[in-house]
Amino acid sequence: MQYPSENLPAQEPKLLDQVRGKIRLKHYSIRTEQAYTDLIKRFILHFGKKHPSNMGAAEVEQFLTHLAVNGKVSASTQNQAKSALLFLYKEVLAIELPWLDNVEQAKTSKRLPVVLNRDEIQAILSRLTGTHWLIASLLYGTGMRIMECLRLRIQDIDFKRREILIRDGKGFKDRVTMLPITLIEPLQEHLLRVRKLHESDTAQGFGAVYMPFALERKYPNAAKDWMWQYVFPATKISTDPRTQVARRHHIQEQAIQRAVKQAVRDADLTKPATPHTFRHSFATHLLEGGYDIRTVQELLGHSDVSTTMIYTHVLNKGGRGVSSPLDHL
Repeated sequence: MQYPSENLPAQEPKLLDQVRGKIRLKHYSIRTEQAYTDLIKRFILHFGKKHPSNMGAAEVEQFLTHLAVNGKVSASTQNQAKSALLFLYKEVLAIELPWLDNVEQAKTSKRLPVVLNRDEIQAILSRLTGTHWLIASLLYGTGMRIMECLRLRIQDIDFKRREILIRDGKGFKDRVTMLPITLIEPLQEHLLRVRKLHESDTAQGFGAVYMPFALERKYPNAAKDWMWQYVFPATKISTDPRTQVARRHHIQEQAIQRAVKQAVRDADLTKPATPHTFRHSFATHLLEGGYDIRTVQELLGHSDVSTTMIYTHVLNKGGRGVSSPLDHL
């Protein structure tokens, strides 16, 4: 006997679910997924829930203008909205809109990065403790981005070679940076505590971590291996928003941002320092120490040396590396 439902065609996934599926197929980060889906949803709601396939150039340009004029969003957010809509039409709806490539990018302001001197770095680090101190010290001592640090796995740290392998950095690129000698002992002590936590999780039926790409299917038992565990695991087990699996993720970046912000406030500094400021300071202090700019470029993972050149402006080297005539009176 056939039931009526057996003859019904499979229901097509909702548009935002299709967007999420395509983003995950291309291995985009969860932050990109959240940003793209939020912006596409805003685009659809802005035109009264009209389907994007029934809209075109006029609506896209009107929406981008609305974001800038009425929403007063930054140029980077406006450009991200353009990228999200470009992804929607090309990758999800399979609609070629050549005019969208020609929509002018919003001009982002070129600001010099905030850089802390060594005394200011010390003032912040001295007001941090435990894991927060260790993470901040690694950010300054290695030049890593905050998410690169938080996503480190046990196997990424080589104590003998004093190296840290950064996997899938910005642009899906791997690179190697140094492991500061002064952090070897504190990091080893930290990992002893992490191992005990992992053993406790495993005894309770947990202990598996998120595995990138298809490695979880290829190596079913690897997720519980010590080498794959996060160096900085979260304090609590949580549910993965993508898979709905309960496991221990890495520390959230907001926790580090709040800790650094409070340390900056406690140190009574007037600079708007964030965890990313440690990376800027790392690069600037290396150049001050006489290291080659190509070496700094490689350590930072910049694809173009022109990106690294901004730190020479912070140093007032290059064309502006002159002293004031007032100082010679």
